Amino acid sequence: MPGWVEAGYAEYAKRLSSECVLNLIEIDPVRRGKSTSVSQARKEEGRRVLAAIPKAAVVIALDRRGQSWSTKDLARELTHWMSDGRDRALLVGGADGLSSDCLVRCTQRWALSALTFPHPLVRVIVAEQFYRAWSLTRGHPYHRGG
Repeated sequence: MPGWVEAGYAEYAKRLSSECVLNLIEIDPVRRGKSTSVSQARKEEGRRVLAAIPKAAVVIALDRRGQSWSTKDLARELTHWMSDGRDRALLVGGADGLSSDCLVRCTQRWALSALTFPHPLVRVIVAEQFYRAWSLTRGHPYHRGG
């Protein structure tokens, strides 16, 4: 990832308290050659993603067909997740999206936006939004929106 991505993600991740920690696990994309179809690549990436999910984690997919949340909605979700005590695994699909096996494993789907973002930007946006939601739950002045 470019330096600005690493720096942006790290900045927001470090701002979170120990009660709300982000752990980034990267899955190498499948290299597609002439003999590898989109479906095969998506399925293999899905296998890799599922293997990386901690067994007891509740799984949430970033998916354009998911629920769109405001910052306050995300703060409510985050409060619930933290009080629940179980880890959450947030899945971001590869260039061709998440496999059907990954989507079946999810208990929630979150539509970050109706827009399509490049993966490096998603990483920074998600970290910032988690920090914003967490700061809202703690009455921190970072979030000033309505």
